[in-house]
Amino acid sequence: MAEQAQYEELIQQFGAFSAVKRELARILPADCPSGSAAVLTLLGRYGDMRMSKLAELLAVDMSVTSRHVAHLADRGWIDRSPDPADKRSRIVHLTAAGIARLEELSERTTQLLAERLADWSDEEVAQLTRLMTRLRASFDDCRPVPPRLPPPGAALETTTRTPAST
Repeated sequence: MAEQAQYEELIQQFGAFSAVKRELARILPADCPSGSAAVLTLLGRYGDMRMSKLAELLAVDMSVTSRHVAHLADRGWIDRSPDPADKRSRIVHLTAAGIARLEELSERTTQLLAERLADWSDEEVAQLTRLMTRLRASFDDCRPVPPRLPPPGAALETTTRTPAST
């Protein structure tokens, strides 16, 4: 197991993720914010799906998912149709315009990554991909979460009162 100092350094490096995400967000077209791009990406990767599955994959509330889907539908990039198995649910799928938009977004992000990682070897890029995939899986799995420890220096509260009886 890694030393505490290694975990502390890792926490510091997580700040790099924020910087990368901000840079990627800057190259998105004004009419396609990052939440919308995420929906397009998920539909491109996994195909048609229920709104509830989309919310689960996005790890956001259904109301947030509905706003993203409405934004994309207004632009003609996705369609919503009733789920044949449950008419109350909607199936979301990419339109031809949505596929074209997704391809454009992919080109933009690929180009940015190629520019920023131009001095990385193919093996380094592959290693980063493997490690990030593993990191994500470690947070997505069903391991029990250990109980939270009190903050350092926090005294345990003791009480000397007798419980009230009624």
